[in-house]
Amino acid sequence: MTQPGDPAYLADQRADLLRFAAGAVRPDGFGWLREDGTVDEERAVELWITCRMTHVAALGALANEPPAAGGPELQTLLALATHGVHALSGPLRDHDHGGWYAAVVDGVPTVATKQAYGHAFVILAASSAVQAGIEGADALLADALSVSLERFWDEAEGLSVEEWDAAWTTLDGYRGVNANMHTVEAYLAAGDVTGDPDWHVRAGRIAARVAGWARDNDWRIPEHFDSAWAPLLEHNRDEPAHPFRPYGATVGHGLEWARLLLSVEGSLGDDAPAGLREAAVALYERAVADGWDADGAPGFVYTTDWSGAPVVRLRMHWVLAEAVNAAEALRQVTGEARYAEDAAGWWDYADRFLVDHAGGSWHHELDEANRPAGAVWPGKPDVYHAYQAALLPVLPIVPSFATALARR
Repeated sequence: MTQPGDPAYLADQRADLLRFAAGAVRPDGFGWLREDGTVDEERAVELWITCRMTHVAALGALANEPPAAGGPELQTLLALATHGVHALSGPLRDHDHGGWYAAVVDGVPTVATKQAYGHAFVILAASSAVQAGIEGADALLADALSVSLERFWDEAEGLSVEEWDAAWTTLDGYRGVNANMHTVEAYLAAGDVTGDPDWHVRAGRIAARVAGWARDNDWRIPEHFDSAWAPLLEHNRDEPAHPFRPYGATVGHGLEWARLLLSVEGSLGDDAPAGLREAAVALYERAVADGWDADGAPGFVYTTDWSGAPVVRLRMHWVLAEAVNAAEALRQVTGEARYAEDAAGWWDYADRFLVDHAGGSWHHELDEANRPAGAVWPGKPDVYHAYQAALLPVLPIVPSFATALARR
């Protein structure tokens, strides 16, 4: 019998998540999946979901694991990744002004703003699709990198701006760390695929800024900023459970940044900004101390205030997945057994509360008593975090996922 987190268990998880993701296909991309795995037709096709599903399908194709556990065949995964590339090259693309719409219905944009968050995922999806040999992915990646560099990258600050209007005429005054976090992930992947080290350098510049902000704030990362990059620590206090811009410190982002800082360090080697490994350890320790079992029940709370007290006590699946990833990355880099012990405990928790053994995939949100909920994240729209958590233990943390699979 397999145990949560062991190799056979992780292989079963990867197969199940790929099978579940295959149900998200819609003409314009990939849709939002309900708890039962059917598409919610009332929701638009969103850019970030389409990109994440494309990325995961490409990873599945590159891994090319036997489908005995119930996962899709290789040709199905290639078809899914191809569908994603076509959607990103067609319905979700703004063919008049360039860039990508945030959401469309039947090819018509319902959210036409140009968001750094979604554009980072276009780069990630295209990078993975290039490694999987998907037709059209090279052109998509070149386009996405050009748009990112021209529209979002602020060379003077070494950071990404947040959001433009559809015609790229008005830049919103908000600046955010969430979009920069995924820009780091995307730039690392692009640097690995293209062989251009400048993308890794840009990722390192972002990482150094965020590590500095965290260091100055007791390792709780300020998430929200004004146009001059002054922290807005009270932002969204009246909407603390916002899915993308919550108030306070986001526990899962401390964990996710811990992993990414180690990836930046590994990618840049001797040219990496100083102190990234120490920052990764400190972010991890702060997130675990603040977030795990913070209210007397197992699980990671979603957010805390700036003293570390829980604010939103819902348990999000992605936070647990990033805890597993951070622990695995630290285990690989430090060799310390305590990180493997942490990961084993969190896989036990995931298997008990998050993994839907009957319906497939992971429950995306649990309430304070670890019962399935949907106040912030109804349904199961995203397999990206869970799939990467089930994949990282069989790969090195550098290079990025798709390149590591391609080289293997």
